[in-house]
Amino acid sequence: MATCSSSSFISPSSFNNDPTQLPKTLQKGLLLPIRRSNIPLLHIHSNSHLRKQFQSKCSNGYPLNAVHFQDEAEAEAEAKETTISITVVGASGDLAKKKIFPALFALFYEDCLPKHFTVFGYARSKLTDEELRNMISRTLTCRIDKRENCSDKMVQFLQRCFYHSGQYGSEENFLELDRKLKEKEAGRLPNRLFYLSIPPNIFVDAVRCASCCASSATGWTRVIVEKPFGRDSESSGELTRCLKQYLTEDQIFRIDHYLGKELVENLSVLRFSNLVFEPLWSRQYIRNVQLIFSEDFGVEGRGGYFDSYGIIRDIMQNHLLQILALFAMETPVSLDAEDIRNEKVKVLRSMRTLQLDDVVVGQYKGHTKGSKTYPSYTDDPTIPNHSLTATFAAAALFIDNARWDGVPFLMKAGKALHNRRAEIRVQFRHVPGNLYKGKFGMDMDEATNELVIRVQPDEAIYLTINNKIPGLGMRLDRSNLNLLYKARYPREIPDAYERLLLDAMAGERRLFIRSDELDAAWALFTPLLKELEEKKIAPELYPYGSRGPVGEHYLAAKYNIRWGDLTSDDS
Repeated sequence: MATCSSSSFISPSSFNNDPTQLPKTLQKGLLLPIRRSNIPLLHIHSNSHLRKQFQSKCSNGYPLNAVHFQDEAEAEAEAKETTISITVVGASGDLAKKKIFPALFALFYEDCLPKHFTVFGYARSKLTDEELRNMISRTLTCRIDKRENCSDKMVQFLQRCFYHSGQYGSEENFLELDRKLKEKEAGRLPNRLFYLSIPPNIFVDAVRCASCCASSATGWTRVIVEKPFGRDSESSGELTRCLKQYLTEDQIFRIDHYLGKELVENLSVLRFSNLVFEPLWSRQYIRNVQLIFSEDFGVEGRGGYFDSYGIIRDIMQNHLLQILALFAMETPVSLDAEDIRNEKVKVLRSMRTLQLDDVVVGQYKGHTKGSKTYPSYTDDPTIPNHSLTATFAAAALFIDNARWDGVPFLMKAGKALHNRRAEIRVQFRHVPGNLYKGKFGMDMDEATNELVIRVQPDEAIYLTINNKIPGLGMRLDRSNLNLLYKARYPREIPDAYERLLLDAMAGERRLFIRSDELDAAWALFTPLLKELEEKKIAPELYPYGSRGPVGEHYLAAKYNIRWGDLTSDDS
């Protein structure tokens, strides 16, 4: 993850890789002639701490790359400060109001945003700057540590928020936005970040207009794209091709907010920096891995969108599959974004294409419990009465490589279930020749060690072990070695969007999805999705607020597995 620091830099693109176009003061400071092909990227930091750090590397008074910056050059470089303009496209939507603007404020509150920045909302709604500020102020909270200066910081943040109304496909409207951005940038080196919080059918129009009419001429321009990234391999590939007409791959940041969750980011730390886990992380010791996502509410206001995509596209193909890839990947060469994403792609390409026999789909139905009545999925007025869209799905996936051959990865996701959770459950193999098997009865699953990584809520990591109950007799018990985050780390955990926005501004791509990752993910699910739709497979009904359809248990039993969340005490 990017750290919170402020720096300014001169892009080599400003000089067309020609030293004669460098500012005269920099030309004077060159100790040695530099050929056109060898011009380094010049990072000239305005942060005094970073300047001292740079100077300490040059003990003889000269930089290691043989370029000497005189005081005059340094003064000129500092005069050319950078600024970042963050434009939220679709600013009047729920995602922008509930997640993006609050995340930006939290970053500002923690002094993680650069000294000079501007936030622009862009949408079709007719709003003034003041109306935008009033709208987003209702969702801003000082949840981090409730410092007394919260209201002052909120006022300062809102003063940097502005609004421009326009059509998403209008070049003229984006040119007007460009003029407003330039006014706020005030001659500084401009960097621009566009966050597309809009329906996928208008992604390309918005990107075309932003790229042609509102991109930075001298700094960088980056675009964050929200899921869904298509409906299948074909539509996803077409979307990627269209976006790349106007942007390079390095400019596209495909966001999956689950990759910004604290426990997901900690997954590689847990595995690669703890010797106790890495030797166990294979088919030799792990019997199965379960990735579980459940929500205790229905579609509630998203019926129109959800019915077009369903739970497999909405959750499994992106959130859960990305977590699976991070969990199962080999040790990367480094923590560089490309090295990590290379290993994730290898995992995805090693996976078997999903078969219909390894999948269960369900849909919640209405029922009455006591005095309360729960609606069915098709009671939503935006959903057709005979919709076959799945609100629940469970699947068994396999990775055909040396580390994971034969290990089932069970995945399930559902709406309107009995609780809200997202977790990874790793069930280890039985102890060979267990001396205490007589103490567990016939069910050796009761003696299985299990590592649980709870992503939400109440973030935690715990390991289930077998332990003797104190006393004169020999009675065994399953106990948890528990790291509960709110007990160990009392400070509130930042929202995933804060981390991902900060990374996008820093150009850190490790937690964003590359195009070949996307292709490999869709290749796994597209044949299944087409078969479900062509054969009109009817989902199994389950009551709102239940644990899900019965079929999920038959699927697990097929591989001699019991779902871990059914016997969990939710420690």
